Amino acid sequence: MERYDQARFSQEDDVEYEPLLSEKSTQDVEVESSLPDDLTRDSLELPDLSEPELARHYVRLSQQNYGVDTGPYPLGSCTMKYNPKFTEDLAARPSAAVHPDRSEESVQGTLGLLHGLQEQLAKIGGMDAVTLQPPAGAAGEFAGILLAKAYHESQGEGEQRDEIVIPDSAHGTNFASAALGGYDVVELPSAEDGRVDLDALDAAVDENTAALMLTNPNTLGLFERDIEEIADIVHDAGGLLYYDGANLNALLGRARPGDMGFDIMHFNVHKTFATPHGGGGPGAGPVGVTEDLAEFLPNPQVRETDDAFEFFEPDSSIGKVHGFYGNWLVLVKAYAYIARLGDDGLSDASAKAVLNANYLAEQVEYDVPFEPFHHEFVASAGDQDAADVAKRMLDYAVHPPTTKWPEIVSEALMTEPTEVESKRTLDQLAAAFNAVAGEDDDALADAPERTTARRIDQTEAARNPRLSWYALDN
Repeated sequence: MERYDQARFSQEDDVEYEPLLSEKSTQDVEVESSLPDDLTRDSLELPDLSEPELARHYVRLSQQNYGVDTGPYPLGSCTMKYNPKFTEDLAARPSAAVHPDRSEESVQGTLGLLHGLQEQLAKIGGMDAVTLQPPAGAAGEFAGILLAKAYHESQGEGEQRDEIVIPDSAHGTNFASAALGGYDVVELPSAEDGRVDLDALDAAVDENTAALMLTNPNTLGLFERDIEEIADIVHDAGGLLYYDGANLNALLGRARPGDMGFDIMHFNVHKTFATPHGGGGPGAGPVGVTEDLAEFLPNPQVRETDDAFEFFEPDSSIGKVHGFYGNWLVLVKAYAYIARLGDDGLSDASAKAVLNANYLAEQVEYDVPFEPFHHEFVASAGDQDAADVAKRMLDYAVHPPTTKWPEIVSEALMTEPTEVESKRTLDQLAAAFNAVAGEDDDALADAPERTTARRIDQTEAARNPRLSWYALDN
């Protein structure tokens, strides 16, 4: 297998710092305004650059960025897929630029697409009804919690059922969503094999349990083989089973949360269906439910009548959780991705995601303590610090995996290559892993050496974030 040549990197020039526009050239502009003096300034320094200087500045900045369009992005539990450009072309069509206040009669194509996506997601998840309104995965989680609360209130148990059980390996948003929904969180310890401990679950659920939030496969990439028994334990206690859809990429066309006994689930279309993955921009986190919870879904929903599509409000709706009908253009991309791949294509994507993760895990020289896993794996950096490993991998021109989590693996390196990467790319990733595994502590402690921004004090940056720019001489 190819290994990285250390000399290749030491012989190259260091990455140069690209100055800010204001550091290149400025001019002082006089400002006249009718606003009060305490709201205005007498003059303003603005960049003063020619078009070539401006173009080169932004091109150089773009060349310093790293993303799914420049290389693999194996962040575990994030499913950082390549975003196919045909979906962007569709979302950019003039006919997709629909004002949300237009009448139903004039946007039948829009409503038809939304209805079609609802139906497709329901089929994929094994759910009876779907809302497309939540604008992100975490927002979908919160909407799901509100749906669980509305259901228990309808049963006269709203105040009694005030706890949500969450495994210790769960995504952090699960804990946050439950707490934001007003619930007490009961943390469930994992069994020795990394899965749900059935005895611990049986002891944790009772008449106070509103729901169990569960990811399957879990964050170790392990499928919960006892999922049907887990569902029985929760349901026998009167609780609901919530599916965190972050790892649905492993199951497409092969298993459905609804068939496992889940009552509520959210879909991360930016993970599973290759729409852009946030970065501050719009996302979407549709939520699916079984028939018993459909009446509580947010409004509006879309349904098909004899001769048209129309909005309607479910009987006991929790109300709106986002403006209008969610992030429409993100939903267009998800619909296009599903339509292009079809059933066979989605199933093939899942198979290749699992294959790629298992192949890469076989190539890396770090220990992988839990298996058999599916679309992602968690290796241990052992005596090395996982954060140092990640920083050093940047010097080998690849993006590192998620580190330090889940905490049940010491110095965790959580890796998900996704289905889109070739064997050649996986070999390059493995070579970077193994090159770092063979280095001494000094090399790791000084990393990264070749990035524009060098090692920072992460604790200081988190506690005292610098949110404005000051001139270098200040």
